[in-house]
Amino acid sequence: MEAARVPVDLLHWVLAILPIVALLVFLVPLRWRAPEAGPMAMFTAAIVAVFAFRTPWDTLAVASAKGVWDAVFILYVIWPALLLYQITKQAGAYDALRQGIAKFSRNDLFIILALAWVFASFLQGIAGFGAPVAVVVPLLIAVGVKPVHAVAMGVLAHAWARFFGTLGVGWLALLRVSNVEDVVRAAYESALLILIPTYLGGFLIVWLYGKGPAVRHSWPLVLILGTILGVGQLLVALFSPELSTFLAGAVALLALYPLSRWKKYGEPIPIEEVPDRPAMVERHVSEQREAAPVMSLSMSFLPYVVLTAVTLGVLLIPRINELMRQLQVGLPFPAVDTGFGIHNAAVERYAPITVFTHPGMMLLITSIIVWLVYSVGGYYRTWGERHTPESIWSALLIDAVPASVPVIAFLVTSRILDHSGQILTVAYGIAAASPPLVYASLASVIGALGAFMTSSSTASCVLFGAVQSSVAQLHGMSRETIIAAQAAGSAYGNAIAPANIVLGTSIAGIKGQEGSVLRITMPWTVIVAILTGLATIGLVLWS
Repeated sequence: MEAARVPVDLLHWVLAILPIVALLVFLVPLRWRAPEAGPMAMFTAAIVAVFAFRTPWDTLAVASAKGVWDAVFILYVIWPALLLYQITKQAGAYDALRQGIAKFSRNDLFIILALAWVFASFLQGIAGFGAPVAVVVPLLIAVGVKPVHAVAMGVLAHAWARFFGTLGVGWLALLRVSNVEDVVRAAYESALLILIPTYLGGFLIVWLYGKGPAVRHSWPLVLILGTILGVGQLLVALFSPELSTFLAGAVALLALYPLSRWKKYGEPIPIEEVPDRPAMVERHVSEQREAAPVMSLSMSFLPYVVLTAVTLGVLLIPRINELMRQLQVGLPFPAVDTGFGIHNAAVERYAPITVFTHPGMMLLITSIIVWLVYSVGGYYRTWGERHTPESIWSALLIDAVPASVPVIAFLVTSRILDHSGQILTVAYGIAAASPPLVYASLASVIGALGAFMTSSSTASCVLFGAVQSSVAQLHGMSRETIIAAQAAGSAYGNAIAPANIVLGTSIAGIKGQEGSVLRITMPWTVIVAILTGLATIGLVLWS
């Protein structure tokens, strides 16, 4: 793509940013549902592309088709995740899980941190692509977190792990497009900046749970776990960035047991210490609710044990991984241009999906195994005798179809912004109007913008890695530092990515409340962006 032909003036910059602003306005102040706001943003992007960025219809068609294909990549996670949720729910496993965890640990804030922060980060280290959200949100609801807060926690707390997670796929993608010379320094500074969302992710969970009193109760725990996760990732990233998130998450997971023996976090929080707990549901327990669960706690954990075993087996055993990677499916697309000379080259196989190593396949295999075990164990029959039985497939369709529409709209919008040159106008406009240190403070925001558009740290890095590298060179700044800011932004920006939030609201059964979740995650993202910008300036001045 030829950046020199992109129109960089105030009018085009405002028009280019208009679809993104419109989406935020529709979702937050106007409180539209995502299935309504997503298509409106998509049509806005298309109109601006045609009338202001000289985008021919064939270019628009190719961009839209690529967006639909990108959405397939995410829907391949959403549909199996919702299937696993229904299979687990209708066997009575969440009821068993809630009662079992309550006996294991009596400190609900400790449990929430363990699930939303540590367990989700561990899952992100090996799987990613939405799987942590799909797995953790129902668990949080099962232990008593309100659905909107559960989605916010589930989307936000593990955002720090998005860049080095999924066995380093985001890191590898950024290296390919950014021409970084000092790889170790880039990894070190990326992990250093990511410490900010790491610690703040834990602290936000605590704040949502019980405001200041909860922070005073839990700050030692947050600092210990944050150090294991963030500093652990930083140390491992110096020699193996691909495994840094996974290893840090695994150590933090193991550390939960000795920490649960700490009396301060093993006993219930006294009501006089944290009197107000706005994130929690007030339980009114009925006699039936108190009935013994239909399965044991270990059996209720079966889906997560199977998911971890299947994922590690496929990804870390070389022979199996090599065999499973054989089948890749991608679509051919022709070359298309715009009137401003933006050229999108032809591709023989666009964004190929490795069918058998994709997280969706891990979830699908897990769903089949869990369904077989629960069926043989008679759990569906027992649970159905206590509650009105519901068809798994009907429930899946009710949840998955409305979730698919906005995801497709968001990804089509992203591709239109990319192929018409609008997104480069936004990035180069910021660069042209910003002195070097100002640009350094905004570099992570550009990375976050990419994550917001694509719901992917990897896609954000592919989209903006080369741009950030070029601007760093143009301004005479360290390329590694600006790339590190891009990495951090591509991670924390996932906290406001609409597709991630739609996945969470669909799982939580609160479709249409995406704006409510954004009102929680947006202020956190702004704070992280400001602190990351200041830290990036510090790194630039230090270098």
